[in-house]
Amino acid sequence: MGLAKLWVTLRTRGRERFSNTEAFSPSEAFSEFGESAQFRSSDLQAARLLERRLGRPYKRLVPALLCGLYLLCVLVFYALGMIAASTVFVVGGLITGTMALFAGYVRAGRAARLRDRQLRLPTVVAAAGTLLLVFYLEPVTQIALAPFLFVAMAYGLLTLSRHAALAVCSGILAGYGLVVALHHVQLGNAALLQLEVLHFVALALALPAYVLLMGRVRLLHRLLQKTSNEMRSIAEIARRDALAGCLNRRSILAALEEQKQLADESGIPLCLAVVDLDHFKRINDELGHLGGDEVLRTFAQLAQQVVRTDDFFGRYGGEEFLLVFPATPLLPALNSCERIRSQVESHAWEGKLRGRVTVSIGVTQYVLGESVLEFFSRADTAMYLAKQGGRNQVVVQEPVGAFAPTEAGEPQAPAHGYF
Repeated sequence: MGLAKLWVTLRTRGRERFSNTEAFSPSEAFSEFGESAQFRSSDLQAARLLERRLGRPYKRLVPALLCGLYLLCVLVFYALGMIAASTVFVVGGLITGTMALFAGYVRAGRAARLRDRQLRLPTVVAAAGTLLLVFYLEPVTQIALAPFLFVAMAYGLLTLSRHAALAVCSGILAGYGLVVALHHVQLGNAALLQLEVLHFVALALALPAYVLLMGRVRLLHRLLQKTSNEMRSIAEIARRDALAGCLNRRSILAALEEQKQLADESGIPLCLAVVDLDHFKRINDELGHLGGDEVLRTFAQLAQQVVRTDDFFGRYGGEEFLLVFPATPLLPALNSCERIRSQVESHAWEGKLRGRVTVSIGVTQYVLGESVLEFFSRADTAMYLAKQGGRNQVVVQEPVGAFAPTEAGEPQAPAHGYF
């Protein structure tokens, strides 16, 4: 069941949700029911989390791809007869050993407490060290040194601090200067020395400037990330009821229709419960409006402690709440509703209350193809039957038998059960 739900969620990812919902069209005279909105369910969040986790190995292929490109460049030098075969083996060994070391470190779980970005600094250092070593072994490869150094720096600059980036830059320039000095001492080639000094001066001017410019890009990236986080926080606040802390009317109705569409597409079961606090006017009279607000807030907290993380709980209006059960048959939904009823009944409420706080709940299961209006109306009817039956109970309105005519020709409501 979970795989089917996840597959449907992945399949519908990126689709615009409920911009113009048919279930609440004016022709059904139900415009007061609510307005649908784009809604990101916990299933969608779980699916995207799974995609991110599956995508991490591909992100870790980026260093491997860069190493492969550099190895290809070295092979081109070798094919042109410009470097020795031993250098190719050294490069291949260094790349293989470094990647095996990082892979082993991650697989051993030692990096579990670290974020992926925190491994980028040692990656950049290892890449720069390899480039400088190959440059020392084969001076002709200096033509490929600068481009790949910039690529290596770009890989880490979005996550490295400015001080760390400048420290890496200084280390690279110091290593480059050391290699130039060693070439001069060991080879004594004046033309090579002149060329390497020119390369060093160009790199010494360009690399720090590149780091500083990328610092501006990093700053913009962080500002964008901060703005994105703030927008998500604002969106989350907009989805919540200011009093009860659960989903508000707009969000719970959008969740209901989204799950209805998923049920139509996949055939998975879907249940809906309408929950209403009993004698709430009496509670307001006894405690005042502030006390009544506290009762609503406490009830919402109790209910959210009982419902599963995949369920949707929201305030429809006043003392009425909706509970959507995705991928859930009728019996488990009934059991969840009964737990809520029992939790509310047994809770130690405000001492000024002269009676208990109880709830009446109506629950039903979705019938494929019906409208959200029909689905909601059946659950709402079950809730009123619970009121008429004495309150403090859960009533199931079974989605069977569809209104059959009686002998008198009047419609007969489907059977319902009291629990």
